[in-house]
Amino acid sequence: MGEFELHGYQGEVIQRALQKENVIIWLPTGGGKTRCAVYVAKDHLETTPGAKVVVLVNKVHLVDQHYNKEFRPHLGRNYNLVPVSGDTEQKDFFGKVMQEADVIICTAQILYNALISKEEAKHAELSDITLLIIDECHHTQKETVYNKIMRLYVEKKMQKQGQLPQILGLTASPGAGGAKSLQNAVAHVLQICANLDSAIVSTKNYVPELKRVVPRPVKKFDIVEKRPEDPLGEHLKQMMQLVHEFMNVPPEFRLRECGTQEYEADVVLLEKQGVSEHNRTLAQCALHLRRYNDALLINDTLRMMDAYSHLEEFYSTKSRNAIDGTDIFLLGLFQENQVELKKIARDPRYENPKMGKLESVLLKQFDSGVNSRGILFCKTRESTHRLNNWVLENTLLQDAGIKPAVLTGAGNGSTYMTQHEQEDTIRNFRQGKLNLLISTSVAEEGLDIPECNLVVRYGLLTNEIAQQQAIGRARAPDSQYSVVAQAGGREQRREFVNEHLEELTGEAIEVVQAMSPKDFQQKISQLQMQAVLESKLAERLQTEKRSRYTAARVQLQCRNCFKSVALGSAIKLIDNTHYVNISPDFREHYTFGGQVMLERTFEDWEPGRTIHCNNGNCNKQWGFEIKYKNAVVLPNLAIKNFALETPDGRQTVKKWKDVPFAVDDFSFEEYCDNYPDLLDEDTD
Repeated sequence: MGEFELHGYQGEVIQRALQKENVIIWLPTGGGKTRCAVYVAKDHLETTPGAKVVVLVNKVHLVDQHYNKEFRPHLGRNYNLVPVSGDTEQKDFFGKVMQEADVIICTAQILYNALISKEEAKHAELSDITLLIIDECHHTQKETVYNKIMRLYVEKKMQKQGQLPQILGLTASPGAGGAKSLQNAVAHVLQICANLDSAIVSTKNYVPELKRVVPRPVKKFDIVEKRPEDPLGEHLKQMMQLVHEFMNVPPEFRLRECGTQEYEADVVLLEKQGVSEHNRTLAQCALHLRRYNDALLINDTLRMMDAYSHLEEFYSTKSRNAIDGTDIFLLGLFQENQVELKKIARDPRYENPKMGKLESVLLKQFDSGVNSRGILFCKTRESTHRLNNWVLENTLLQDAGIKPAVLTGAGNGSTYMTQHEQEDTIRNFRQGKLNLLISTSVAEEGLDIPECNLVVRYGLLTNEIAQQQAIGRARAPDSQYSVVAQAGGREQRREFVNEHLEELTGEAIEVVQAMSPKDFQQKISQLQMQAVLESKLAERLQTEKRSRYTAARVQLQCRNCFKSVALGSAIKLIDNTHYVNISPDFREHYTFGGQVMLERTFEDWEPGRTIHCNNGNCNKQWGFEIKYKNAVVLPNLAIKNFALETPDGRQTVKKWKDVPFAVDDFSFEEYCDNYPDLLDEDTD
């Protein structure tokens, strides 16, 4: 492996992995963890008879990135490498791919689906794998798909069932798990080690080299004083108070301060309570209060006009959908105050001082004559788009040569990006056509983004892991890491807490590394036994919950107008993904919206139009139609858009897995036999 050069610290952290031990490599962002993994994989392939390497990632775009940038250049000449994601056909015969490939790079969900599949073409066993590499392995906890895979591993290990793969985990920080004490932080790190059945390793002898290769940026707080007057915020709070009085908040329900995340959590619960009590006034007022609270949060972070526009866009869609007096009151309240809100939002005297500070931070870097690249991290997809518009409209920032672009997670919907758009944006950033990425947390972890000399965190409250990954993006010499925040505000306090938690994580790892091998293994075994028992208990409780009611005794009701529209027995599950209503009678309850456009294509289905409640003026979106096997068109429903009427009262759930009845798998043959007239139906 002479052509494969590693830094001294990289050579140090892979030693135990080369001895076939299970290890977690802990190196900072930019420290070359993936290169370490490639080295270990190459050695493993050369020294292990029948070697089979699987590399797991937690985001789809990382499949191609790891394949093209890291593994193929070093292994592609001598070994058969196959990237597999939801975009590729190989996922449907993963078992066959496993037999033929030497190295498979895939999302964790693809492997998990293969491990639990009963279809021979798709099925794979952990014993088929000799080395399992887990990228961003700090996610191996709770109910993540990484942990589901490792739970299968631990169960097989405890039952001594066959050969198991060597584990190699990669992380920039396992985090402290929210711990405030060293004892609890140690417990968290040990739990991660137990979940991965691995020891955690870091450099001891090459710390100076690591610091030289991965320099830390200069960190500074760009602090602003609280705005002296906030008439827009005060006006919005007065309107919220009127809503509180109208809906008559239940006495046992104490709403916390408006304009906070805590208030948002309160009104989410209030909406659920309104639905469960068949109190539409409570439910609808809670939904509108959440929008007002969002506007307050935007007003605190972005421009006043951004906060106003957020409400205006919401109410422009509501104006056609008044069902009863509650809707008329809420719409009327906004319309009565609309002119005054817009007037205040346009008054430059009251503009958000954070925006002025952000402007000066960007100008200082980009107007300095240095060829700069930066990332501006903010909280939501909506805020990335509004900040991007602000940069493009700001004459001073344009004169400084700032060329911005939005970078958000891939998904469906107007504020998401497609994977292709993500790749184009990063390519343009690398080539210098863009020099400022305005990003959500998607750019913190994993993405192959070139070195930046400015990272700004703006309006963010995240944990110590996200903070460390953001800092790691500022890797150019003399780079800056700026936190724009209000003096004594939540962002500043959180940043200080995260600094403490980062130190605590390092101390906890040292404690774990100092344990004797015997004590470490004993503790790991205890934690694994406990995790398996808890998992089996959770499965039993979930099964009991699923069998609480027969599906025919549960009605689905529109979450907006409360009209009963379907029985639970009409819901079937397609490919473990789509929950569809197979009853022909359901068609009379909905109308169509626009065509759903997805960049990806799928082997067995394609999206159709959105579907909406047709009860009066309701128009609540329920999901969208899908065409399955090019033969049947079925409504694919999102359970969050419905309430469930059960024999014991109404309830709501966020995800289908939490419904209190069993959902049977869809049988294509049975459907064709029962409804031959509906095959290849023309929905136009």
